[in-house]
Amino acid sequence: MQTLVELGEAVATRRRSLGLKQGDVAVRAGVPQETLSRFERGKLAEFGSRKLLAVLAALGMELQFLEVGASGSLDELRRERGGSA
Repeated sequence: MQTLVELGEAVATRRRSLGLKQGDVAVRAGVPQETLSRFERGKLAEFGSRKLLAVLAALGMELQFLEVGASGSLDELRRERGGSA
């Protein structure tokens, strides 16, 4: 995964596979249900690390860091954030 949108989609997929509702996960993670909904739909520009870790823990997930080659360009980051290139 390389974008916040992809991460939100993965969280939504995991939540559904566990048969959990957004509201249940939001309560467990201590975040507003609307925030979780927007995150899963890729409608947030940012999602804080504490919130992310809490949501992942509520779903039995964790982050793993992998070393990769060259990262995306500044233009790609701008497009992801909805800004102009």
